[in-house]
Amino acid sequence: MSLCGGETVIYLQLFLSFMKIGFTSFGGMSMIPLILEEMQTHGWMTAEDLSNLVAIAEMTPGPLGLNCATFTGTQTAGPLGGIIAVLGVLTPAFTLTLVVAIFFEKFKDSSVMRTIMLFVKPACIAMLLGVLVTLGGETFIGENGGILPFSILISAVMMVLLVKWKWSVPKVIVSSALLGILFYGILPMTGMGL
Repeated sequence: MSLCGGETVIYLQLFLSFMKIGFTSFGGMSMIPLILEEMQTHGWMTAEDLSNLVAIAEMTPGPLGLNCATFTGTQTAGPLGGIIAVLGVLTPAFTLTLVVAIFFEKFKDSSVMRTIMLFVKPACIAMLLGVLVTLGGETFIGENGGILPFSILISAVMMVLLVKWKWSVPKVIVSSALLGILFYGILPMTGMGL
């Protein structure tokens, strides 16, 4: 299959963007601010698109970064784009794992590694808080700038179900979606809306 110049560029951009995300994040939710930045920089997605993407990626089996790469690459440049984005996000993990495996015995008791981890954990928490603020605006504030009380209520209930009752993440996501459909879809159509 021959690729024209524009397709080659987008494939290269996808690979490099997700390789950058893989190298500069620590997996899981810490990838989201980086994914958001890359998606908006290239004009591939909006914050709202990313919010939907994260919900889908959390519901599907597999790591969040891999799922995000698959969905983003496919949406941006078709199936080959999905494959290339996945290869990009996996390249750093494969490379770093190989290097660490080679030198594991040398570094496992290192005080330097323990010190590095003291800084990595707070950095991840700060990035997650940044994501909460960015995506919270999309979730809790309506198009007219008003607060969406049922979104806040659904989030609070789901937090209790996660923390106190130990519900699984997929179960909470499905429950949130069903409540969102009820409060923002079915009830408004029946005239009992918000």
